[in-house]
Order: sequence, then C-alpha cells, then structure tokens
Amino acid sequence: MDLVVGLDAGGTSTRALVLGLDGARLGQGLAGGANPNSHPPAVAAAHIGEALAEALDGLDSRKVRSGVLGMAGASRMTDPAVLDLFQGAWERAGLHCPMRVITDCEAAFATGTSSADGTVLVAGTGSIAGRISGHRMVGQSGGYGWLIGDDGSAFWLGREAVRATVKLLDLDAPLEGLATAVLTAAGARNRGQLITAVNAAAPIELAQFAPLVSSAYHHGDPEALTIVASAARLLADTATAVREPSDTSPIVLVGSLIKTPVGTHLKQELLTRCNAAVIMTTEGAAGAAWLAAVDVLGPDAPRPS
Repeated sequence: MDLVVGLDAGGTSTRALVLGLDGARLGQGLAGGANPNSHPPAVAAAHIGEALAEALDGLDSRKVRSGVLGMAGASRMTDPAVLDLFQGAWERAGLHCPMRVITDCEAAFATGTSSADGTVLVAGTGSIAGRISGHRMVGQSGGYGWLIGDDGSAFWLGREAVRATVKLLDLDAPLEGLATAVLTAAGARNRGQLITAVNAAAPIELAQFAPLVSSAYHHGDPEALTIVASAARLLADTATAVREPSDTSPIVLVGSLIKTPVGTHLKQELLTRCNAAVIMTTEGAAGAAWLAAVDVLGPDAPRPS
C-alpha cells in the first residue's frame, strides 16, 4: 500500500504520522520542538529527522507518495539555508516525495474538520489564529512571538505565574499554592533568586510554569483562577479577530492548552460569542497527513482512523 506522511512541528515537540491511503495509522514519531524561530535551525531540522525516523521505522519509505510538514515558524523556510537543513533531514529519512510546507494552523484545522473553510486557533507554547479558506490560511491574528505577542499561550501563562509570584513577594503577602510552586520549580527561595533564575533562562522556558497554573486552578488558587480566565478571553479575542460576526463556519482549537482549564474556558467563551461549532483537538500531524492524502486522492481522501 502507498503511504503518506504528515508532521506537526511546534515550539515544544514534533509529531510525525504515517498513514495508508485508506486512512489507517501505520506509524508515528515524537521528537523535540522544530520551530526554527525558537530553536537553532539545525536543531529544529534534526528533530524533524528524528520524528520521521521513528514514524517510518519498519515501513518502506519509498512508498511514501506525498508528505506535508505543518510547522510553527514556516516563514523561516523562505531562507534558503534553513530550507536546505530541513530538506536534508527529509531526504535522510528516505523520503523521495516533495516536502510541502504549510503552517501549523493549516495542519491543525485539517485535523479537526474536513471543511475547507473556517477558523483555527493554536494555543500551545505560542498562540495564533488563522482564517482558513480552501484549506489555506488567508488571514491571521496573533502569532507575533513571545516578545510582542503570544497572548494567552503557555508562555504567557508561565510569565503571568511568575509575575503574580513576584508581586506577592513584593507585598510580603502570604503565598498561595501557585506562588509556592513557582518558587520550587525555579529553585528559588526569595524574590531576588526567582528573578535571577528566570532571566538566566531562555525566554521560551517560561512556558514550563504553565502546568503549575492548571494545577493551582484545580485547587482554587485565586491567582490561578484569574490567570486562566484572562488567558481564555485573550485567546477568544485572537480567534474572533479573523471572523466576521455572521460567520458560522467551524472553529478548531488545537494545542497543548486545549485539554487544560484554559481550553475549557476558551470553548465556552467562543460558544457565547460565536454561532459556530467549536471543535477541540490536540495535534496537527493527522491533519497534515490527511492533506498529504488529499494531494494524492483529492478531497474525498479517507480521514485518519
């Protein structure tokens, strides 16, 4: 049986999926993040190769007829040097079909629905919303990176958790569960040590504090409750910015935050604001692989099982 392959390359992890043309899942792989904006391009490309190698293990790579790479930071592929790194990883995995690069938004939307049109919101390490038309992103909101954007993302949650902790320390206020967890995770005992530890790490490392917000939320921590509600509103703002008020096309939510309290609040926020189906999914690799199958079989290609 001929095969297709799809990848979802984000800032934190990379997933690869091999499908048969009947939609059967035949292989999958997992590796580190492969966004060339948040990782050195050589490291990002190496992670693509690792995910592909694991997904194709035991399969004949020569039977792969089509491949789609959905990635955060896809615009970096306009740099010939970066493109060469990724193309090299693709070829070393034994793939002879062209490497079609799309955005992680397009891959995520195709995972959630076979509809050609709608809205996708990616809420993971970063955040971005895209307006999808004909399976292609034709407009976007957010996606500006940690320095000037990523509102409501895991990076944003982690930063807000640290900021809330610092403010409590400034006031010499009693520390709730979230603040205590942040200090422990940072290996700090006081305000100065926390600030030093956070600034010594790469900015993207703030995302590691995001799970602490979810945990504290479940225990009723007031700071965590506020942060989660604010994140959901910001993400909903990002999604609705690319939609007309009368739009009834589906909204697909994807990313590591979707199965957290932020995702729950976000879905309710969007259902309140929009007259549309809201579909939650957790990966983009299946959508990328399905789009690769569409390249071979057309729009009636079987959906991944």
